[in-house]
Amino acid sequence: MSDQINRQLFQFIEKSPCSYHAVEQIKRELTENGFLELREQEAWKIEKGGKYFTSRNGSSLAAFCIPEKKLKGFHITASHTDSPSFKIKENMELQAEKHYTKLNTEKYGGMLMDSWLDRPLSVAGKIIVRDGEKLTEKLIHIEKDLLMIPRLAIHMKRGAEDDALNPQIHMLPVLGDQTAEKTFMRTAASEAGVNENDILGTDLYLYNRMPGTVWGANGEFMSAPRLDDLQCVFASLQAFVNSEGREYMNVFCTFDNEEVGSGTKQGAGSTFLEDVLWRVNEALGRTGEQYRMAVAESFMISADNAHAVHPNQPGKADLTNRPYMNEGIVIKYSANQKYTTDAYSGAMMKHICEKAGVPYQTFHNRSDLPGGSTLGNILTGSVSLKAVDIGLAQLAMHSAYETAGARDTEYMIRALQEFYRG
Repeated sequence: MSDQINRQLFQFIEKSPCSYHAVEQIKRELTENGFLELREQEAWKIEKGGKYFTSRNGSSLAAFCIPEKKLKGFHITASHTDSPSFKIKENMELQAEKHYTKLNTEKYGGMLMDSWLDRPLSVAGKIIVRDGEKLTEKLIHIEKDLLMIPRLAIHMKRGAEDDALNPQIHMLPVLGDQTAEKTFMRTAASEAGVNENDILGTDLYLYNRMPGTVWGANGEFMSAPRLDDLQCVFASLQAFVNSEGREYMNVFCTFDNEEVGSGTKQGAGSTFLEDVLWRVNEALGRTGEQYRMAVAESFMISADNAHAVHPNQPGKADLTNRPYMNEGIVIKYSANQKYTTDAYSGAMMKHICEKAGVPYQTFHNRSDLPGGSTLGNILTGSVSLKAVDIGLAQLAMHSAYETAGARDTEYMIRALQEFYRG
């Protein structure tokens, strides 16, 4: 079963080079499973027993199933579609030494920059096109080995200062030789089937072209780009479309811009989740008091990957909370509220895992390392409900090519299916 799930995960990742394409893949799967799309710009007509989804900015999405019975509360999973990358700037082409054409880029999120060196790269994202008097959005995905960021040879490094990578100097991708000048936008226009002069805006990102692989003496590990957080997006989606709630409205949501703080109109810090829940409540003819009662009865699982103990640097992990790959769901705790897990929500997650027959483990940062944050505590700032932060153990988080356990995606799907069943 895990082998089939991993193949499906790799296909999902390959077709999701950036957050826009991830949402397109999700929309396609939801539509195939009978969900109807609702637009934020239009009035919503919702029926009991109906299945719906809506998106914002084309990079965040919320899907939900209306129970046949009286709505008691919400069962929500949250994940994020974006991963660290390099975003292509306006006026992107640069000439170097009259022999190279490069692209001018900037960092998106916090990444391990050296992991992007000497890998086949390409470009995906969204362009805005003039269409008469209107502006039209088009997705592009250039499916070829288009770019490379070459490493400096060791013979040319003579000091420790040479190892510090500067994103403006050392990390600009090479598009081609001098004959590639003024070809990038032409390539993007051709991919979209539009006139180059009609492109008025771009949100384009580099992505790693290397495919996912299962490896290890017994096939126990897997590696792929963007496991953080597409592994959790994929697992949450599979659990959601294969589960039915009775008294609770099952909600699957995934947000953009987590890697840069979530403070955008489509991020977890926006009104997106609150707007969706409010509009459903109103479309069902329920009062504001009924909405607040439902929120108080609700539970959310924020799913974003966690750090496994590193085989070569085990001292970076906490003394007693040491997650390993292939040992199940990681429940994440933080005294300074970087994670939203508390005694109750952590216990609830353990109970869900036990009912699903899935192993679980716990994560705390070392007390002398700050660690990162995620979606849970941001979302509960606008929708005040019980919540837990979980993930799957992985190595090389924020690398261009990350590693996780080959059995853990199946564990996540099983646990979240149990949660959605209520």
